[in-house]
Amino acid sequence: MRIAVLGAGAWGSALAISLSARHQISLWSKDPDHAIEMDSQRINHSFLPGYSLPESLKITSTLNEALDTADLALIVVPIVGLRETLRAIAASKIKIPIIWGCKGFESETTHLPHQVVEAEYSAILPYCGVLSGPSFAEEVAQGLPTALTLASKDVDFSSRIAAELHSPRLRIYTSQDVIGVETGGAVKNVITIAAGISDGIGFGHNARAALITRGLMEITRLGLGLGGSMKTFMGLAGVGDLILTSTGDLSRNRKVGLMLAEGKSLNVILSELGHVAEGVHTAQSVLKLGDQLNIEMPITQAVCSILHEGVSARTAVGVLLNREQKTEIY
Repeated sequence: MRIAVLGAGAWGSALAISLSARHQISLWSKDPDHAIEMDSQRINHSFLPGYSLPESLKITSTLNEALDTADLALIVVPIVGLRETLRAIAASKIKIPIIWGCKGFESETTHLPHQVVEAEYSAILPYCGVLSGPSFAEEVAQGLPTALTLASKDVDFSSRIAAELHSPRLRIYTSQDVIGVETGGAVKNVITIAAGISDGIGFGHNARAALITRGLMEITRLGLGLGGSMKTFMGLAGVGDLILTSTGDLSRNRKVGLMLAEGKSLNVILSELGHVAEGVHTAQSVLKLGDQLNIEMPITQAVCSILHEGVSARTAVGVLLNREQKTEIY
């Protein structure tokens, strides 16, 4: 299969490396200088240092060149760049099935990725879907076993593409719950920041387990309110992704939480991080949607107060710990 991977960040590069073993892959970077550097040095120093880009991998900064002979476009840009990328694909006049791997809500509209796709690239529907699940880019690039969910409203499309992408080291499962898969991938980043704060303060494993569990309830409540399915949140794109990012040291959102607990400002944290941490931009959208649906989301509220209202991590955590006791678990 010929696949155009659009977006040469860590995740896009890792997928390109993994899929190159079985498919013809073109990796597109919006930045011409970045593309030239990767092509000449066969490594992505900016986002995935330490992992060689296969010689068979074609690297380009020309979108039409990446799409021209492709059977599938895999869009792996941050959510903030999804709409622009879709418009560029539409402008190319090349009609191609797409899968997106971005996680989050578009901040200006609070739209999930599939809503942005519907608005900007409706001509190709229903031949599209979302790829998500517990996955660190470095481990995928290294060839360590990873399992992901491919969700599409079109069962035949998701089954066919999953069969093409599936391998012993990159296992792909299918779902029809696009909303649930996207919601799980978005909100878990917010909960992960909270988990990092808890660990950074030194609250221990008991507190982290409780926070992850209660965070899963927030994810589930919002996901169900948006139209997702309960079973999705118990699977790879729900609890699986949440556990990985909330406990794994490779998680950027967890690092944000750890540094917030140290008292560092958000500007300093983002500067030191050097990569996109989607939870920072997603938190306010999640809280806004929760308010619209009359869904209580105390962990998200605490994260937003720290990120955007100047509340200290310890103060926000104190508010959480002193909330009125709940008699029901859900």
